[in-house]
Amino acid sequence: MEDEVFQQIMYIVNHLVTWTAATAIIFGGVVPYVPQYREIKRTQNAEGFSSYVCLVLLVANILRILFRFGRYFETPLLWQSIIMIVTMLVMLNLCTDVRVTAELNTKRRSFTASDNKDEEVKLPKKLFLDFEWGYFWSWSRFVDYLQCVLAFTAMAAYVTYLLLDSDLFVESLGFLAVFTEAMLGTPQLYCNYQNKSTEGMSIKMVLMWTSGDTFKTGYFLLTEAPVQFWTCGLLQVCVDVAILFQVYYYSRYPQKPVSHTTHTTSAKAL
Repeated sequence: MEDEVFQQIMYIVNHLVTWTAATAIIFGGVVPYVPQYREIKRTQNAEGFSSYVCLVLLVANILRILFRFGRYFETPLLWQSIIMIVTMLVMLNLCTDVRVTAELNTKRRSFTASDNKDEEVKLPKKLFLDFEWGYFWSWSRFVDYLQCVLAFTAMAAYVTYLLLDSDLFVESLGFLAVFTEAMLGTPQLYCNYQNKSTEGMSIKMVLMWTSGDTFKTGYFLLTEAPVQFWTCGLLQVCVDVAILFQVYYYSRYPQKPVSHTTHTTSAKAL
């Protein structure tokens, strides 16, 4: 009798731990962007956030979803990609509105008092369908970003459909998806090295990356996810640890100040 009760308790505990881990995997990746969204909303200033973060994460997670058609992986990882795509689209929508409003206000202030009429203030529209490389990912409307994402998804899905029987293509697709995401921390690593300083970088954020990436990599290993996942997870952890080492090194051995202006924090931190 006691053995049966103990087994039932362990069964419940096991399911609770599994459910908690799956929830953390699904929503953990978007948590750092919640305060960033609130900050942009509060200040109406998106200059501190690089929209290329959204580009990288959209590409990485779209490819990851397509990879699942050729190589099965855990459902929570699929939902993680879906939630991240939605989050990045929400961030793009906010950033586009804020940026366009800021540009419009700047142009209004440039008018003389006699010419300052709202109907006369117009910004040149940068559209996705113009196919101008100089304006890539700097468009004037959220719908243009959406068009680009849909076009990329359709093209990638078509290629995946044609080559789905190729093991080499499927494995390469999976590696490209997770490797793209794993490289998000490298701009910060290079920026710190170039500036010989970690000033202006949030150490709490890096610690959050490290703990999150470590947990994620452990989850990949325990659930026997495809090798691409845990390999790139380990790479992410190594990049995070390298950044933390820079924090220690540059605080203990301050370098001479460089002449150029300190770079903004990395895409991953923004």
